[in-house]
Amino acid sequence: MCGLVTVALAQPAPARHRVAVLIFNGAEIIDYAGPYEVFSAESDQFEIYTVASTAKPVVTGAGMTVLAQYSYLTAPPADVVIIPGGMVEEVEHDRATLDWIKAQAAHARFTMSVCNGAFILANTGLLDGLTATTTRQNIPILQAQHPQIKVVRDQRFVDNGKIITTGGLSAGLDGALHVVGRMLGEGEAQDDALYLEYDASHQHNYLPGTFAINVLPDIGPKLAKLGDWSTLRTQGDAKHWELSEQAYSQLGLAALEKQVQAIFRDTGHRTATSAPATDSAKSGLSYWSFKDANGAAWRASVDVRPSGTHAGQFVLSVAVTRAG
Repeated sequence: MCGLVTVALAQPAPARHRVAVLIFNGAEIIDYAGPYEVFSAESDQFEIYTVASTAKPVVTGAGMTVLAQYSYLTAPPADVVIIPGGMVEEVEHDRATLDWIKAQAAHARFTMSVCNGAFILANTGLLDGLTATTTRQNIPILQAQHPQIKVVRDQRFVDNGKIITTGGLSAGLDGALHVVGRMLGEGEAQDDALYLEYDASHQHNYLPGTFAINVLPDIGPKLAKLGDWSTLRTQGDAKHWELSEQAYSQLGLAALEKQVQAIFRDTGHRTATSAPATDSAKSGLSYWSFKDANGAAWRASVDVRPSGTHAGQFVLSVAVTRAG
């Protein structure tokens, strides 16, 4: 009589979670490549692929050319959808893109925007009635364009359950790690962060949307008309910020100072000015007090002076401090 032989049948490997990463002309590289890298750290758990509106190469940020693995018509249903930001002016109103996102989000476990990809997501209607965030410069713009969304400054990412939005650029790493944690466990997310050599715990406290620089107007385009500028220093926290810019300008000191003061006056800040500077003056200091959109009081100053290095070279220093 033959003995019985027990054969252990190999169990099929569980299906991997599908992660669809949207790309388009002008997509910011770190916005899509950062989350792609995070999920690829768990390659046995996730199948990651890029999706675009076309089967032709897409020119993303900084001229990087990418050939998406799928088009909207051929992409398989995803468990996670990543929507990057970048040059979103065209794609945020593209009906095919919005329809694809809505169709995927209907069955996906998570749909996540990065940076100003929140504008694309907002135009699908999926953020209506929810809380969201975006890159710091675009926070007031997103709120103004979509009053039905509560836009916050003080979160690195916002989790509404199935819908997640993150701050700018590197914040997409935090959002992706958060999704990994929800799907595989926090320990796996922590292990992935260690593998990436990324200090996620520290980055959660890095909230550019709350920084004091946000109460200053964006005067860069207007300053660019006065000379060639480069940043010497920009740093601070939620209550104080200091910014120094170096300029090469054909204007003399008095003319440059007058133009800079006019720019600040045009932004709505009331400016009190010291005695007019001359080309030989060492400093022309202006200062003002104002309230931000939330009614908080601030004190600020602007100082224009020669750099002392080359003729036609000047230093602009701006400081803003929370009053009280």
